[in-house]
Amino acid sequence: MSLSQILSSALSGLNAAQAGIRTASNNIANVNTTGYARERVSQQTGVAGGRTNGVLVGEPARVADRYLEDVVLGRASDAGAAATASDYLQRLQALLGSPGSETALPGRLQAIIATTTALGGTTGGTTAGTQAAAAMMGAIADTVATMQSIGSDVEAMRSEVDQDTGQTVRRINTLLQTLHGLNDDISRAEALGQSSAGAADRRTTAIEELSGLIGIDTQRLPNGRITIATKGGATLLDKLPRQLSYDSNGSATMTSGYPAITVHFADEKGVSGAATGETLDGPQLGGKLGGLIDLRDRQLPDFAERLGSVFTGLAKALNAASNAGTAVPAPNRLEGRPTLLSGSDRLGFGGGITVAVTARDGTLVGQSTIDLSGLSTVDDAIAAINAGLGGAATASFTNGSLSITAAGSTNGVVVAQDGSNPSARGGVGFSHYFGLNDVVRSKTAPLVPSGFVASDAHGLNFSAGATVEMAVRDSNGRVAATYSLTGSAGAKVGDLVTELNASPLARYGAFSLDDGGRIRFSASSTNGGAEVSIRRDTTTRGTTGLGFSAMAGFGGHEAGLAGASISRIMTADATRVPLARLQAASVGQKALGVGDRSGASDVINALSAATELGRDGTTSVQQLATRVLGETAGTASRAKERAEETGDRRNDAAARRDSFSGVNLDEELGQLVVLQNSYSASARLISVANQMFDSLLGTIK
Repeated sequence: MSLSQILSSALSGLNAAQAGIRTASNNIANVNTTGYARERVSQQTGVAGGRTNGVLVGEPARVADRYLEDVVLGRASDAGAAATASDYLQRLQALLGSPGSETALPGRLQAIIATTTALGGTTGGTTAGTQAAAAMMGAIADTVATMQSIGSDVEAMRSEVDQDTGQTVRRINTLLQTLHGLNDDISRAEALGQSSAGAADRRTTAIEELSGLIGIDTQRLPNGRITIATKGGATLLDKLPRQLSYDSNGSATMTSGYPAITVHFADEKGVSGAATGETLDGPQLGGKLGGLIDLRDRQLPDFAERLGSVFTGLAKALNAASNAGTAVPAPNRLEGRPTLLSGSDRLGFGGGITVAVTARDGTLVGQSTIDLSGLSTVDDAIAAINAGLGGAATASFTNGSLSITAAGSTNGVVVAQDGSNPSARGGVGFSHYFGLNDVVRSKTAPLVPSGFVASDAHGLNFSAGATVEMAVRDSNGRVAATYSLTGSAGAKVGDLVTELNASPLARYGAFSLDDGGRIRFSASSTNGGAEVSIRRDTTTRGTTGLGFSAMAGFGGHEAGLAGASISRIMTADATRVPLARLQAASVGQKALGVGDRSGASDVINALSAATELGRDGTTSVQQLATRVLGETAGTASRAKERAEETGDRRNDAAARRDSFSGVNLDEELGQLVVLQNSYSASARLISVANQMFDSLLGTIK
């Protein structure tokens, strides 16, 4: 080997040692830098003309394990979804109060029972009786106000989730734009043979943050680029940049529909262009975004529905008891709430009622016992009441509301069930169905089943753009199918069921009409957990102001709570609480007792008895409230445990990744010693070669 070759080899060794020292020093300097992976320079023996020729040094490269990095991404997605769910569910649990608390729902309901029990031990017309009645009405008002406050807070929470979804989408777009730029930088550097380690570190950090926001799969290409797709296969990043589009509502109700998140091509500046045709929806997206969508579309609406069921059960129990009685003196006018019926509709009541007119002291002025089962239409019932009372009172039916007014200003009207053959439509008595003596009312829902049968005309107006937009969600909360009900199958209620069973929704279950006239959806065995909801309903039935949602019972529970109110008359004057019962009497005899409080026990029994609540089954209001509270607490507790578990799993994966690719000071210092020795050896070889060269020159001289 010539002296020049020796010098060249020694010089290459010197450069290799210097490159290694620079890299080790850089590693030490970044020992606490988040996302930094240690670097190493590659070295190999140089060969020229079949002879070794020093050391070839490559650019610094990251020391990383792709498998460990992918594990971190997967666990970051799970942790992001779990942490999001836990955060909101803990807040939801706080709204309900602690089990056993007087301010929690079961405690509020118990207060109604306690005050009603106290009321039953008093006599009407006394100060104690009036105060007890006021306490009962106050407990009812407090309970309904509490439920409305919780419902309003849940709606506000859902609106917050929607806004959070929009912010998350914007952050995802920023990361996708950043990653597209880093892909370009890395690809360019590797094509030029330069180090891409710094850009690769930044890209890894950005991908890890992205995986916490949405579940992703990554694929590394030979040119150094990384492609990114969702777990569902929607492409988020390849050679062309992409952006997500989401129109946040900013505010919401539990029946609000939300647009899907769509994927769009974008230019180099991140400006969205044409849609790719791919959409993102459902909790299966993973990450924070999937958790937010699950909260927005499944968990919070489901809770609101359950809360509304408690309210519906409370209203049904209280109103059933109050409509069985009357105040003393009886009210001069009974004003019903809106129903879905028109005058020409099938009456549909079996059994009978007694309509009576009484004086202020409870003396019977006139009465009529009517067998409703023999009447065809609602108008027939109105005519029968008017004919039976002979002018002592007048009944009218307008815009779905029934009212009965006594002729004399000092007289009152009482509607009572036939003792031996009580009236019923859809399982609800006549006065209760029309809401003539309701304690609790709602402007947005009838609070009772419609009582329609398949052969009844549905009467819904589907013209002028009116529509019913429905969706079925699978057990994971993902929208599996949507459908707009048109009424095209026919004019009957049964035709609506037929149309739904022929729609795309029927792939996931079957629709049927129950005994109360509500449309029910039963998920198929292969789609357990699937549920149908109404995203938008602009239909009305005649002039009632109520539409398909109220008829079918979809979304009616929470809608009823939103428009709920307590009887103003009874709240203002506790003596107007209808706890007296009409007694058998002849005209001129006492039919009402001034001190009658026999209806108090009916209120207690109604609250404690099992009540049919549609999809929530048959249970007492107290039991349902306790169940809702317990299930919400359990869900929140499990969400917290899962958030802790997934967070620990993510941290463990990150620790394993960092133990492999992170900087170890002892290792780097040891490497510096080796490199310094190598540097010294190369320098010594150069020194010896120089001495040999000087000696050779000396012999020539």
